[in-house]
Amino acid sequence: MVEKQWYESLFENYAQKYESECFTQGTTGECDFIEQELNFSKNLEIIDVGCGTGRHAIELTKRGYSVTGIDLSESMLKKAEEKATQENLSIPFLQHDARALPFENRFDAAIMLCEGGFPLMETDEMNYEILKNVTKSLKQKSTFIFTTLNGLFPLMHSINEFHSKNTVEGNATYDSKNFDLMTFRDFNITKIEDDSGEVKELECNERYYVPSEITWLLKTLGFSSIELFGAKLGAFSRRDALTPNDFEMLVVANRGS
Repeated sequence: MVEKQWYESLFENYAQKYESECFTQGTTGECDFIEQELNFSKNLEIIDVGCGTGRHAIELTKRGYSVTGIDLSESMLKKAEEKATQENLSIPFLQHDARALPFENRFDAAIMLCEGGFPLMETDEMNYEILKNVTKSLKQKSTFIFTTLNGLFPLMHSINEFHSKNTVEGNATYDSKNFDLMTFRDFNITKIEDDSGEVKELECNERYYVPSEITWLLKTLGFSSIELFGAKLGAFSRRDALTPNDFEMLVVANRGS
């Protein structure tokens, strides 16, 4: 039997609690930004990678877009389907590993927000496979919008201090044990209480990326325009230049334009 990775264990019975986490509360403002970047073109097909409980997919569908949500977690997808049904929305929510997507040259745009897959993988190669598979799923003229952990932040700030300031009672807690400067991976203990009331302590590691890495990776995949911004929760904006004070970076990449 293959042992589950920490991110599989994290999301296997967490859909209800996930929706109360502070980092999931910015959906409306984030979708406002996505719409602006897509020039409000309602004829575009969008893939939401690591869609979780479907918060962005549902909001964008309500605004008139055609969205397909994919995620690795069966329980998160079930919650997304329940929410869509309640809203009388028909949205394909499909279980796929983002490192092996079955699509090719199909979508006009991709979103991948709130670290739903990238950059949680065990190796840099696996993280790159996510970028590669999303790109494969996109048409030659396309837009890719995603967030990732900003490698400049832990060089100047304490990860634990950041999390302690943003922790709400009952939500997940993070205890960073070691940020490895050789690999830019943060090794931490994440503690959650799942939907059954079971408390889980998971040994996690997450990859932080510096701007030049993200730019180079996307250039190798054929994106000609790559712009990086600070990712403010629920308030994505082109006015926010990326700095070491931003815990996350917001990436907007275009090709074929």
